[in-house]
This record gives sequence, structure tokens and C-alpha cells, in this order.
Amino acid sequence: MTCDTKYPILLLHGLGFTDRLPIHYYWGRIPRYLRNRGARVYFGNQDGNATIAENARRLIPHIRRILAETGAEKVNIIAHSKGGLEARYLVSSLHMGHLVASITTLGTPHHGSGTIDALLERYCGVIRTGSRAVDLGRRLLGDRNPHTYVAVRQLTTSYMRRFNAFNPDDPQVYYRSYAFVMRSAGSDPILSIPYLFVKYWEGENDGMVTPKNARWSNFQGICRGSAGRGVSHADVVDLKRRPVSLRLPDDGGVLTDITRLYIQIVSDLKERGF
Repeated sequence: MTCDTKYPILLLHGLGFTDRLPIHYYWGRIPRYLRNRGARVYFGNQDGNATIAENARRLIPHIRRILAETGAEKVNIIAHSKGGLEARYLVSSLHMGHLVASITTLGTPHHGSGTIDALLERYCGVIRTGSRAVDLGRRLLGDRNPHTYVAVRQLTTSYMRRFNAFNPDDPQVYYRSYAFVMRSAGSDPILSIPYLFVKYWEGENDGMVTPKNARWSNFQGICRGSAGRGVSHADVVDLKRRPVSLRLPDDGGVLTDITRLYIQIVSDLKERGF
């Protein structure tokens, strides 16, 4: 499979992380594998804990720089988690659909999180206080305008109902979405506790997001592990840089590594003329 798409690939990371570091640790081996197959890959450089609107606004000059550098007319966005919401806001609320050919979302909470609803109802004060401390740390890590508490509240189900009403799909843009699930809390020790919380309130999940909430336009289905452990929210972006095999939805076969999913996604974009 080749990945030399008509339009460059822009990767957008999720909440709590950054891809501005020289090693771009968030995406693991994925950029290198795509580039080895001809893809032009760029990073979003958003803040880790800014609001959806703040990060989306910062993407506009960044995308214009990418287009000036490559001579392309548009970008293909592949977004993980909250990055998918920023991509949708960029296109719909900021009217940048003419610069975006496609949006592919992976584990994005399009419908919010019932778990965050429950935690905010019970521990709002604690979360608000803790968010202030997190903001200080995020500034040290390079965030220009972190608002952790607001960013968390934007992932509630009530906020996302309003968000979805004001950010419908742009007909100029090709959308698709994917969901993932862990087999059990032991599938990923880093996300074992979040997995159990989400499992208790909402059911099966990838350690953060349920398939129901990750579902958006042109839903590709749920990717499950082929070897028993499942695919976690961290596995989706190759955070651990180790092979994770997965079974594609609807008997789509088995992939030996998460990087193969990205190669398949980008190859398909190429075939569609993007």
C-alpha cells in the first residue's frame, strides 16, 4: 500500500498531550511508517489542555503554512480523541471546510462522556482545584493557554449535544470515524483505572471512550484486539511503540500492528482522490 496522497496528512492529538516536542512522542512509529510509504505528514501543534475553540483557531495559520509549503489546496486530518472535536470545530464553526479534504477520527468522544458527567457531579470542587495545578504544569510543558477545567467540562454529554447541534458536517469534507475497546482492565495498566470507571458507568470502552460516543459520520465500526488484550486509547496512537494486533470490524481481517491501520486509512484516502 502506498500513502502518497494528493493532500498532506495533518495529525491532531488529544487532551493532555502535545506533539510539539522534537521526537513527537505522541504518535509513536506512525509518522515514520506513513512517510516511508510516501505520505507528507504534519503535526497539529495544539496545546494539550486548551479549549476546543482555542486549539481550532490556532490550527488555521498552521494549516495555511502547510499548504504554502506543499503547494496543496487542502489537508487530510487524522485526529485522535479530543483532536477530532477540534477538527470539526475548525471546519464548521470557523468555516475552514474549503481547506480540509477529509476528517478521520479515532476514539473521539463525539457524544461526550457519561463518566465525566458522573465525576463532575460528585467531585466538581476537587476537579476544579486539581485543574488549576494541572494548568501550571501544562504551561511549563509549553501550553500557551491551558484551561483544563473548561476542557474537561467540554467533554460532558450536555456540552457535546450543543456542540453537535452547532457543528454539523460540512458537505465539502469527507468524514469517517473509528472506535476501539479494551478486553479488560489488564489490557493496559496505564488506563486500567479509567477503564473501570467508564466500564461501571457506560460499558465497554478503550480506557477513555465508549464505541457509542466515538460513533460519528461514516462509522467504520469497532476495532478489537485479535490476541485477547484489546486496543486501548493509548494503543491507538502507538504511545508505547510496540505492536498491537487488532481485528477490523465486519470481518475485515486482522492487522498485525496499529501502524497498519493508519497505512490502510491513508491508502484509502489516496484511492478516493484525497
